[in-house]
Formats: sequence, C-alpha cells, structure tokens
Amino acid sequence: MTAQHTTSSGAESSQSMTSQKSYTSGISDTPLLGMTIGDLFDQTVATYPDHTALISRAQQIRLSYRQLQQQINQCARGLMHLGLQKGDRIGIWSPNRAEWCITQFATAKIGLILVNINPSYRVHELEYALGQSGCSALVLASTLKSSNYVEMLTSLAPELKQCKAGHLQSAKLPQLHTVICLDDAAHAGMYRWSEVMEQGDAITAEQLAERQREQEFDDGINIQYTSGTTGFPKGATLSHHNILNNGYFVARLQHFTHEDILCIPVPLYHCFGMVMGNLGCITHGATMVYPAEGFDPLLVLQAVQEERCTALYGVPTMFIAELEHPDFHRFDLSSLRTGVMAGSPCPVEVMKRVQSEMHMRDIEICYGMTETAPVSAQGHIDTPFEKRVSTVGMVHPHLEIKIIDPANGKVVSLEQPGELCTRGYSVMLGYWDNPEATAAAIDPARWMHTGDLATLDQEGYINIVGRIKDMVIRGGENIYPREIEEFLYTHPNISDVQVIGVPDPKYGEEIVAWIKLKPGVQMSEEEITAFCRGKIAHYKVPRYIKFVEAFPMTVTGKIQKFLMRQQSIEELGLQGAAASETA
Repeated sequence: MTAQHTTSSGAESSQSMTSQKSYTSGISDTPLLGMTIGDLFDQTVATYPDHTALISRAQQIRLSYRQLQQQINQCARGLMHLGLQKGDRIGIWSPNRAEWCITQFATAKIGLILVNINPSYRVHELEYALGQSGCSALVLASTLKSSNYVEMLTSLAPELKQCKAGHLQSAKLPQLHTVICLDDAAHAGMYRWSEVMEQGDAITAEQLAERQREQEFDDGINIQYTSGTTGFPKGATLSHHNILNNGYFVARLQHFTHEDILCIPVPLYHCFGMVMGNLGCITHGATMVYPAEGFDPLLVLQAVQEERCTALYGVPTMFIAELEHPDFHRFDLSSLRTGVMAGSPCPVEVMKRVQSEMHMRDIEICYGMTETAPVSAQGHIDTPFEKRVSTVGMVHPHLEIKIIDPANGKVVSLEQPGELCTRGYSVMLGYWDNPEATAAAIDPARWMHTGDLATLDQEGYINIVGRIKDMVIRGGENIYPREIEEFLYTHPNISDVQVIGVPDPKYGEEIVAWIKLKPGVQMSEEEITAFCRGKIAHYKVPRYIKFVEAFPMTVTGKIQKFLMRQQSIEELGLQGAAASETA
C-alpha cells in the first residue's frame, strides 16, 4: 500500500505505508543534473544569451547572460593568472554585490573551493575561518556599514602594509598569500578587482576551457561555516552536484522558467542566497535581483515593484519587516506569484499575510541545513493551503528522509516525533579537515543526522517540532550557544556561563546568557554587552543577561537547560511568544 503525491512539475514524493514507519523518498521523473556548475551555466547562456541574468540595484549593474559570462570568464582567467590551482581555497567576505556572483561562478569553472565568510564576522571569527580552511586567497569588500574589512584583515596580517600584492607572508595566516579588494582605491598589499580582471587577458580562452574540462561534478567546490556545539564552527564542504541540483529542484518546485525574476535580499554567503537564489535562477535562465548590499525592507519593496519581480525569498523576519513597513501599501506587488520563506520557524499568520497582501499565492516553506545543500523538504504549489502553511512540506526529489528514535536509532512509527535524518545527493562531502565531526554527523549508511525533532504524517508531510541540540535560530541565523559561552568565558570576571534561546515574536528566538561571576565581583548587563560588541557578530550578542549563583542541575551534575529556558520565559513575560503557532 503506497500513498503518492504528484505535482504538476513532474516531481513525486512517495510514502511507504506498508509498515507504517516514518520513512519517505522523493520520486521524480526529472533526472539529476550530472554536470558541473560551469558547464551548466554555459549551457544556459547558449539558450538565453540576451536575457537579463543579474541586476545589482545598489551598483546600477544590469547584465545579460552573455555579459555575465564574459565577466565570469575574465575573472576566472585572472584568478588562473594569479597562480591559483584546482583545490585551492579562496575566501569571499562581502555583502551582496555583482562581484560575489561573478566570483562564485568563476571559481567553480576553474576548480577553486569558495569559502563563504559571513559579512557580520569580526576579527576572531575571520581568523578562524581563514585558518581552518587554509585559504590561499581572499576576495573582500572594503567596508559594510560599521565594519571596515580592510582594517580588520590588516590587524590580523599587518605584513600587508609592507608586501607586494600576491606575496603576503603572514605569521597568523601562513597559507594566505593573495588578497583582492573590490574597491577601486588602492590598499597596501592587495590587488584591486579591476587589476585581477585585467590580468585575465594573459590567459587564453582555450586555457580556461581546458581547465574547465578538468572539473568533475563530485569535486568539492564550496565551504560554508556552521557554528559548532563544541565551540568552533565547522566547514560544511559541498560539491557541484550537491548545490547545483538543490538549487535546480528548489526552483523547479516553484515552476520557475526563464521568465521569472527573483528578488534575493537574503545574504549570498548563505545557501539561501547562493544556492536557492543564484543557482536556482541560472538553472532555469531566470533573472537574479539584488535589491541592496544588505537587507532593507523599503529597498526590497522598491525592487519588487520596479523590476516586476515574480518571486521573493526571505526569512520570516524579513517578510514581517516588509509587511510592517509604513509605506508597504504604496507599492504594487502584484507581479509576485511565488517565493520561499525559510531559515527559521515560519509563523502561520505571517504566511497567510504574505499570500494575501503580497500576492504570493504560491509561496512555499523550505526546510534543511547547510550540510544538506541546504533543502531536504519543501512545500509544493498544489499542496493544500493548510498543509502549505503549517508543515515544511514533503521530501525533496531524489532524497530520502526517516525519523528515528535518538536513543536507539530505530525508525519510529508515523506521527511519532524523533530525529530527522536525510540521505541522498544533497548530503555534504563532510566537514573540512574534521573527520571526527563528519563521522558524528553522517553515519556509515550516509544518513545525515540533523539534530531536529520531526514528525511524518500519513500523506508524507513533515513537521519540525523541536531540536535535540540547543541551537538557537535568530532571524534565520543558526547560533550555537557553546560558541558564545566559550567567548564569554574569556572575560576575567566570569566564572561560568550558560546560553539558551527564548522565543521572540520578531526574530523567532533571542539569546539569554545566564552568568555566574567570580566571588566578590560585580558587573552590569551593559558591561557584558560592551564586552561582546565588536568582538563577535552582532546577532550572537545576548539580548538578555541574567546573573546567577548557580544553574539548575541533575543529581549527576548535568545542567538542565530546558528548566533555564522555562524560567527565563516566565521571568521575561514571553509566554505569548512561546505559544505562537509555527510551521
């Protein structure tokens, strides 16, 4: 006995009901793309050469697919001329700009592994990401808002002030030798972007084509850092095959064609932007629109209206900010039809408003994680309304999902909560240079253990009901408390600290730090906040601080974070937020 759900896109999800176990696999009559990102991109250019590929509104840049290809190829040849070899890691530390997209595809063509660096990172986090991945090159913007990237990098590698571009020898970052700044202004020890593009003239088109032919679709092409429960981020290593197919099927389930115009306000450094956004578009010949370098609800609304966008992506807080903008009703959003809300639990009422007030009748929820490229489950356009807004949809094409009892690893019955595991083409190659963490996440049968608690119903719909691990999701950013705890431990006055998440109506969750000070010491909440500011990313700075003498513990000495969370919710008056219905 088998129940099937078929979409008009040709993708099917099947739920075996024989044993009533929580297992489902995504059946599809559309095959996986067995090619590299560079080859697929060139194929799209050949089909839609004059169609608009990219619009970067802040830069007033508009490129057709042919023009974008010219820029990508010139960048790829420039990077080759700098001596970068297949498998070398090259970081990118920049907000949403055309150069981000160009670098993404140029590196894929020549086999460089692109290391995504969060624009919110500060010096400590930057040093770790560059060092752990062994980046030999870095592309960076000069500034973003209050962040001066050039100053931060120079503080880590003061040798830049005396070296020639491409010849950095840094004590703290020994593998980093080449830095490329997107500015036109000259910076000591760094190439200008324009210089790298000019150097591309020294490499022939045939040399680039030969390099591109050397690439295989199972090659690692991207490293994205996810915060770790052990206190240090882990670099999820993703292949062409992982991210190209995931972007393709996310867009396919929304019925994307070359006529679609996608507004991408989510950051490109994250899978939401570079995979679901950029790769979703180029696999269908659609148009990518960057409304601004960073998220601004007014600029998103303007972009949708003026570019006649048909789709919009965002985390719930972005959609809330757009809906609540005082000028919201001045904008004509009638061109919208679809889009994705993902990144954190999606409030049902927000989904309903987006459908009705933003004309996004076919908006879908996606679920996944960076380690799975990222999407494992997604709503379908013809999914019943209540299922579309109250679940995370069904298993993705060509993937498998099972729900297991975390205690014994056995598959649980339908409707029973357990840990969600996923398997298939989308599962990462592993954590970069971290076999122990890889083995802990991916079992011998290649199941990725997500740490999320979920249920699977009779029809194959998945609902996320909680998390085994204590990860906090604030405004779409995954935050692991241990990383913040490790940082706060460095303060000389702090004896012990425990960090938890509490519900928040705006960001989904906020951070609470319970702090035990050393004997005879007094501190204020403001002093703790000031200590964090500028040293860790702004979204990791605790919103609430509670000074305590002790933590609730079991008789064996294990801290009971669930009791801390309950107490914090009561003391902060967050019972209403805790009761909010989410998908």
